Amino acid sequence: MFTGIIEELGEVVSIEEIGDSSRIRLRGPVVRDGARHGDSIAVNGVCLTVVDTPEQLAAETGEFSADVMAETLHRSSLGELKPGSPVNLERAMALGARLGGHLVQGHVDATGRLLSREPGERDADGNLRWEVLRFSLPESISRYLVEKGSITVDGVSLTVVEAARESFTVSLIPATLALTTLGAKALGESVNLEVDVLAKYVERLLESRTLPNLPNIPNPTNLPNIPNLPVSDSTGESK
Repeated sequence: MFTGIIEELGEVVSIEEIGDSSRIRLRGPVVRDGARHGDSIAVNGVCLTVVDTPEQLAAETGEFSADVMAETLHRSSLGELKPGSPVNLERAMALGARLGGHLVQGHVDATGRLLSREPGERDADGNLRWEVLRFSLPESISRYLVEKGSITVDGVSLTVVEAARESFTVSLIPATLALTTLGAKALGESVNLEVDVLAKYVERLLESRTLPNLPNIPNPTNLPNIPNLPVSDSTGESK
């Protein structure tokens, strides 16, 4: 599990195609520090597994490799990466750590594209205080979005400002613009989208909800006569 709080803006070092899958090598000194073979690291919101041996990790400071299978390449935007591409990196959350964003699985539901960027206010020095970005939203996941709800865009935990049928907007503060790939994302570029998993669980439970098997209840007309019993009021007197 992840939180959607990006730890580092990394870089793709190389991509090796292996049949219909790929092995991607990335540079990320922060997330690489202390990494071990088998650890999980989210790359643009996709949970990948470190495949380097302990010796390789020790020898290649700041770099690590991960395998990307065909299904992941098909479902996400990782297939569009090239050497030199910037990527958002986050290590799996530690149990007991602060949940700064929201619960993120690193399982991409769909991809969208950046439709527009609208600058917000500027401070007294002319620096941008926020920017509103609109992304396309596949119909298959639009029902999971609600205003002020959470969504993960390229691994970044964001709050939905407007949830339309085919698009949604988010507001990005300067820190998010500077420390993630979203600050330099060009119009038309694709992003990985992961909706809040809680919404999917609720939908699944509602779909499978059935009434319990109830015992046969006898016809009231066949019930035996029940004598009228005295009823006491609040004073204890029978009526």
